[in-house]
Amino acid sequence: MTRSPAPTGAPPLARRGRERLIDGRLLIGIAVVAMLLVASLLTGVYDIFGTENGGQMFAITRIPRTIALVLAGAAMAMSGLIMQLMTQNRFVEPSTTGTTEWAGLGLIVVMVLMPDSSILTRMVVAIVFAFVGTMVFFAFLRQVTLRSSLIVPIIGIMLGAVVSSVSTFVALQFDALQNLGVWFAGSFTSVLRGQYEVLWVVALVGVAVFMVADRLTVAGLGEDIATNVGVNYQRVLLMGTGLVAVATGVVTVVVGNLPFLGLIVPNIVSMVRGDDLRSNLPWVALLGIAIVTLCDLVARTIIMPFEVPVSLILGMLGAAVFIAMILRQRRHV
Repeated sequence: MTRSPAPTGAPPLARRGRERLIDGRLLIGIAVVAMLLVASLLTGVYDIFGTENGGQMFAITRIPRTIALVLAGAAMAMSGLIMQLMTQNRFVEPSTTGTTEWAGLGLIVVMVLMPDSSILTRMVVAIVFAFVGTMVFFAFLRQVTLRSSLIVPIIGIMLGAVVSSVSTFVALQFDALQNLGVWFAGSFTSVLRGQYEVLWVVALVGVAVFMVADRLTVAGLGEDIATNVGVNYQRVLLMGTGLVAVATGVVTVVVGNLPFLGLIVPNIVSMVRGDDLRSNLPWVALLGIAIVTLCDLVARTIIMPFEVPVSLILGMLGAAVFIAMILRQRRHV
């Protein structure tokens, strides 16, 4: 009997997975995104090259803003991907499930109860509210017998509208409506050195998502299949919800609402590359960064020297893609 040769290195499947993860197209995508980020660093009303304090302004405003674009874009795009896996629905993301609205309610509550609280305190409260709100959404979803792909986001949008109404009422009672509007504007204007550093938390969320990508993929196949292959579905659901809550809470505190980003990015990547979560994650992060940066550049230049909220540009783009997705699904029914 001949003995089979001992395996050397990674198995062929693992080697193919790594080849798919980093290839020439991904490097080209990284280069394109890098050019957009350079354009972001060089775009602005203040002349950083012709003034004495140009270098100081560059370090205080331009670099933090560009880093915030990277972190917020990647985090919200990956959050949308996780939620679509957990709900088995292509039409959900934090802004269509009420998660963002719950984070905003947390901000209003902490502002009313602790007006002098630090940004870290506001961030923790926003994360807790976002987690609770997402679990409420999942609880409602379990009660829906007709699991139409459009009913799921409709439920989320309705819950988000109710929570947003509560936030508006509280803000009116305590004369904080202007603060609520600023938080949900979704703008990088106020991102400065010393005020954005908590966004680095979402980088840890990205690492955690990559580490548990296989479990999230299995959980996305449904509770029965996940249980049959030995995956604790409820634990993975809580883990995924926690990661989404952390990302949404932090981004809402620092930047505000970035509507539809988590909806359009995963769908575009899935249409081109399929549904392999682990190999899609770099592309989802890259495309999220690219779209947010491009929308921010448009927001800064369309009425220069003034600036419109990036959520306005992103919302118009996301709404158009959302409608196109609905029409595309109707044609395939």
